[in-house]
Formats: sequence, C-alpha cells, structure tokens
Amino acid sequence: MNVLMINGSPHPNGNTAIALNEMKKIFDEEGVETEIVTVGNKDIRGCTACGRCFYIGKCVFDDLVNETVPKFEKADGLVIASPVYFGSANGTLISFLDRLFYSKHFDITMKVGASVAATRRGGATSTYDELNKYFAMGMAIAQGQYWNGVHGAAPGEALYDTEGMQQMRTLARNMVFLMRVIADGKEKYGLPKKERLTLTNFIR
Repeated sequence: MNVLMINGSPHPNGNTAIALNEMKKIFDEEGVETEIVTVGNKDIRGCTACGRCFYIGKCVFDDLVNETVPKFEKADGLVIASPVYFGSANGTLISFLDRLFYSKHFDITMKVGASVAATRRGGATSTYDELNKYFAMGMAIAQGQYWNGVHGAAPGEALYDTEGMQQMRTLARNMVFLMRVIADGKEKYGLPKKERLTLTNFIR
C-alpha cells in the first residue's frame, strides 16, 4: 500500500505538517509507504484551460504538478492537507490540485482520499468541504471520527490539540482499512463497470 500526502502549507514544519506526520506514524505502523510533497511554498500557477494536456499527456506548465502525477498514479491513497486562509484552502494548493486532477490521464476510481484542515480558529469545515470535491470524481472518501482538522496558531501548537491528534490517527487507521477492503474487492469483483462518458451543458 502506498499513500501520497500533499502539504498545502508554505511552512513545511508548521501545524499542517504536524497533522500529516501524526497520520504518517499510523501508516508506518501498518506498513503503508508514504511520501509527503510540500506544495504551499512553491511557485505554482493556475490552470488556463488551454486543453493542451489532452494532446501532450501532461500539463503544459512543467513544474511540480507534472512531477507529482506519477506519484498520484502509483498511490492507493491521497491525503490533501491545507492551512485555512480566509475561510478556505491555500490558493497555491488549489492551483496545484486543479491542474493535477485535470491533466492526469489515469483512472482514479476507488483510490482513497482524505482531506485535512489546519486552522487557528474558524474555517476548518469550509476548507474540508472545498478539498473533498477533488475526490468526488470516482474516489472513495475516508472519514475519521469528526470533520478532519487540527487547531493551532503558532507553529507546534497543533500538538496540544489532543482531539485533533486523535482525529488524525483515527483517520489514518480508517484510511488503511478502506484501502485494504477496496484492494480485496478489486481482486474479487474488479472495479465498477463504467459507461462511456456523456458531457452536457445547459445549451445542448
């Protein structure tokens, strides 16, 4: 089993990283390989809807997005974690995710996703909801014991959020369970049958 973890914070050792590392402890215990990719401190431009990725098989902007695509393809699970900025996820992370999910050319059906928000006080649930939309394209979404988030302002304060740390451990255990169940199900039943994609809009 392999889990790719995306740190959307510009602070690689901040409270978002603390949340991911708490999950990583459980993954390590369960024998799940992990890699953490830090995005928030990178220069990532947004998608321009040029459509070139459909022809060249990758994003036309050759940066961390293209480096991450094969890691995402290999992974059984994906964790996306972000600090809360003005009640939503880090803008750099969102630009990264838009391009990552749009330009990839592999099936993500039943990969397991989990989102995590790190906040001083408010905005955790809106950020959590915002990140979950990326998984709602055929992935299975792992849950913990509550909405996935940790609280802390200064770097390191999330360690004192005992409920938040417990939530990260629970989320990781649930994610491992779900990945294993899906792997067994795929071996026994295969993936769900897919229909040919139909695209419509409000004009035709």
